[in-house]
Amino acid sequence: MTPAEQEFSFKVLTINTHKGFAAFNRRFILPELRQAVRTASPDIVFLQEVLGMHEKHSQHVENWPVVPQYEYLADTIWTDFAYGRNAVYPEGDHGNALLSKFPIVCHDNLDVSIDGTEKRGILHCVLQVPGRNVQLHMICVHLGLKEKHRREQLLRISQFVATLPADAPLVVAGDFNDWHQRANQILSREAGLVEVFTQAHGRPARSFPACFPVLCLDRIYVKNARISQPTLLDHQSWAHLSDHSPLAVEIHL
Repeated sequence: MTPAEQEFSFKVLTINTHKGFAAFNRRFILPELRQAVRTASPDIVFLQEVLGMHEKHSQHVENWPVVPQYEYLADTIWTDFAYGRNAVYPEGDHGNALLSKFPIVCHDNLDVSIDGTEKRGILHCVLQVPGRNVQLHMICVHLGLKEKHRREQLLRISQFVATLPADAPLVVAGDFNDWHQRANQILSREAGLVEVFTQAHGRPARSFPACFPVLCLDRIYVKNARISQPTLLDHQSWAHLSDHSPLAVEIHL
């Protein structure tokens, strides 16, 4: 069996970083978050609510990084990273980001905002697996707070998925804000996506709020791939690092 024919696997993790602050913005915890993500050892990290820049915080918050938060989190561990700027305001901007140990061949941030509401985007990245003739498609999302807006955004995601190569390995992950658990049905029917915790345990993982998770807001969906060990990182060492608990899973091609 040649290397190209052997099974290949990688680990992904998704987390809403809450702009680097603990719940209720009580303190800046980005350095601790970076160490925790490193300890989890993912190959690919999906980030939501990550800051590109913030002039006031950079002047007044102790230990504020001199580079954008996503670049600070990547450090020397994840050699490639991409950022999709969604919300822009006088002090700075925030959006979604992807950190990868594999080369990012190209990336694009697609606007899925609904007129008159907070700006939302989906960050699409194409990754090249070294030594293999395979490209991975990754989509990092953070959807709106209103259900009718989320439905429209889910349909737009599905329409975009339809433009990708039919056999391409695909991961769609992030903060779906799916309070009423409608996303699984839409993304399965319209895009052929499978949610990893639902496949393994019958329902999405409870990830919010991190201190006592009761709502299934965060998701990892796959297509043209197998999964194992979907994990909710809800133990105490993570609970103070964001208002969302991270999700992780091993993906096999």
